[in-house]
Amino acid sequence: MTSDDDVQQVVSASREIASGAARIFELIADPAQQPRWDGNDNLAEAPVGQRVHSVGEVFTMTTTKGNVRENHVVEFVEGRRIAWRPAEPGQAPPGHLWRWELEPIDSSRTRVTHTYDWTQLPDHDKRIPRARATTPERLEASVDRLAALVEGD
Repeated sequence: MTSDDDVQQVVSASREIASGAARIFELIADPAQQPRWDGNDNLAEAPVGQRVHSVGEVFTMTTTKGNVRENHVVEFVEGRRIAWRPAEPGQAPPGHLWRWELEPIDSSRTRVTHTYDWTQLPDHDKRIPRARATTPERLEASVDRLAALVEGD
């Protein structure tokens, strides 16, 4: 059995996508679009009309297991960065974070980095096994699916 010391608590994946940052960001900032590119196969659906515009907003998402999550936006720069902390409805976020960062290379290419950070999850949290299973490869799958969506149009 591995200890938390043996597991990366901040994992990320990054790649260049052949699309402008604004187009990519629209797919990330609109929760209704997220199940289309989720490489964790964890997201089932989100109500339309929740496009994120600022820190402090909360959007809801239903997981493939039927659980509703309230996602608290904690970082936001239009077209460049968005991060949120998921929580059970009506609860404070327990301490994990999903982040997307977009770095335009030019008008038709963008470096996209997806990060999962669970350094603030309490040791006893029931989410630890799932957090430990979130590997760079799973994040890479999300980035790859996102790339396929925007490059395939």
